[in-house]
Amino acid sequence: MSERPRRVLHVVRAMNRGGVETWLMHVLRHFDPKRVQMDFLVHTGRPCAFDEEIGDRKAGLIRCLESLHSPAYGRKICQLLNQFGPYDVIHSHVHHFSGYMLWLARRASVPLRIAHSHSDTARLDRGAGLARRCYLQVMKRSIRAHATHLVAASDKAGRSLFGAGWSGDPRSRVLFCGVDLAPFHRPPGKAAARAAWNIGAEDFVIGHVGRFDTPKNHMLLLEIVAEVVRRQPGTRLLLVGDGPLRQVLAKRIRDLGIGDHVILTGVREDVADLLSAMDVFVFPSLHEGLGLALVEAQAAGLPCVVSDAIPSEADVVPTLIHRVSLAADCGHWADCVLASRSRPDPGRAEALAAVESSSFNISHGIDGLYALYGAALENAGFAKS
Repeated sequence: MSERPRRVLHVVRAMNRGGVETWLMHVLRHFDPKRVQMDFLVHTGRPCAFDEEIGDRKAGLIRCLESLHSPAYGRKICQLLNQFGPYDVIHSHVHHFSGYMLWLARRASVPLRIAHSHSDTARLDRGAGLARRCYLQVMKRSIRAHATHLVAASDKAGRSLFGAGWSGDPRSRVLFCGVDLAPFHRPPGKAAARAAWNIGAEDFVIGHVGRFDTPKNHMLLLEIVAEVVRRQPGTRLLLVGDGPLRQVLAKRIRDLGIGDHVILTGVREDVADLLSAMDVFVFPSLHEGLGLALVEAQAAGLPCVVSDAIPSEADVVPTLIHRVSLAADCGHWADCVLASRSRPDPGRAEALAAVESSSFNISHGIDGLYALYGAALENAGFAKS
């Protein structure tokens, strides 16, 4: 590494508790500030969950409040890069919009420009209207023209944003977002974890962690839970998260008559503790870039019933994973959920050890980022350590 730290600007929508944002905070907590200094460019004026900690850790929080559709947006970004830079790295996490962001970064002479795909949106993109499809093509061409590196959370995520042959591009790499596993070494007992939510020792607890948004497929999840409740009345759903569909989901819960069986925890910091209260993790997503919540569930030793849309790279402990087709009805899903109780249990300690030795351990992810930022910038003319 060079004598001075690399200066990296991460581009996101907002620093709330989502998968990408939580991972970035893990990175911020583990990076050596003498090697890498991180700032965040956000697109909201509202206070967000991680804003205070970002400031406490001496990272910059830069706000761009211009509309993304305004001609003034590009001018504002260039102004901010000049004001707070110079940056060695622009690391963009805004999917297709990275095409515009990296064009602006190139104009500002930022040497390392990373487009990072965290999502598999291919299914949605195929159904887009004409104007949307034109936008997607323009942004994809811009990414190919202006990115120095194409990074993805999985091969599916890479193909979604960068194209089917993306892995053959010398700029491309899969970089698994790591999980801070320290909280999984000090879990509460199941009884204590359940007592905090008034869950009985004999209850069968289905769990899910994720933003209340369409890709997570909560509607199917609720149908599955309703069917399991019909067969086993002592069933509870521990639903961790929040998002734009909260009111829609609340209404569906009432319509299905399962209100007494569902616990909405809201957004939580203690996900590892909540996982300790569960018997099975159900993850019926329509699409995922990877699904870090699934990795965390495996670290907690939970059997996981997941959709066949989840990238296979997320299967860290294969004996815990049971995949179900999204075309299957909720009755079949319920069969699989109930059958999870009799599947072989590798044991929590063994499951955690497997995740710790995998590429999803945050320490491995940090090493990958050091290599990405360091080696690439050496090629751009920086001194080697």
